[in-house]
Amino acid sequence: MSLFGNYDTPGKGVPKAPMEKKGIFKFFEVYGRRFWKLLQLNIIYVVFCIPVVTFGPATAAMTKVARNYSQERNAFVFGDFIDTFKKCFKQSFIMGIIDVVASVLFYIAINVYYHLAQQNSIMYILLVIAISLTIIFFMMHFYIYLMIVSTNLSLKHILKNSLFLVSLGLKGSIITLLTWVLVVLLLVLVYPFTFFVLLIWPLSFMCFVTSFNCYPTIRKYVIQPYYDSRGEDNPEFDYLKAKDDEVVFEDNPEIETVPEKKQTGKKGKVIK
Repeated sequence: MSLFGNYDTPGKGVPKAPMEKKGIFKFFEVYGRRFWKLLQLNIIYVVFCIPVVTFGPATAAMTKVARNYSQERNAFVFGDFIDTFKKCFKQSFIMGIIDVVASVLFYIAINVYYHLAQQNSIMYILLVIAISLTIIFFMMHFYIYLMIVSTNLSLKHILKNSLFLVSLGLKGSIITLLTWVLVVLLLVLVYPFTFFVLLIWPLSFMCFVTSFNCYPTIRKYVIQPYYDSRGEDNPEFDYLKAKDDEVVFEDNPEIETVPEKKQTGKKGKVIK
């Protein structure tokens, strides 16, 4: 035996990929590697939202970059942002208009029913319904923009699918919603520095959280069935074709040989 181990038996070799972390540990590991890129993404997003009418395309562009980062794919912050902004402009622009109109209608409905409920308690039922629909519509956005940048579905089918995905991916949807609430509360607490914080951090962070939690649901129920129906492999899983226990090389003392030592003219000196 040796002090540091037995060199007469085969070793494990060098794995092709490190052991993958899961859950919150994986989240912070991946987010930490992309932290500075996501800060840049946040600033770019805010700048592109200044005209207001570009809210939809800018959100789609940020979602594409954040999705790639959350799934550990490569992405160029500005280059991929601009490409997606152009490519998904029409669909995301329409969605942005729908968002603005729906937000106004939900605000009016909640405000009206709240005041009516002060006079007639039966109106609280309508108030609860209005608030519930607002929350559901908000949660649908965890999937809407991800599907805009990840699929070729029509906006009609995207809206329909997003409604079902909220419940199919209920755990991820709830975790994402709670994280949104916590971030909003944090922004309220840091007032009057909210605008500065908003400029550099929370928007891309929440987009990353949404992508990390909800994109796997889209892949499972929307993207993967498409490839299965065509009898094709999902290219997202190409890295899994190499099994975790495969190695780049394996040390085996039975086949390894020690290089012969060459003697030089000087006694005692060996050159390998």
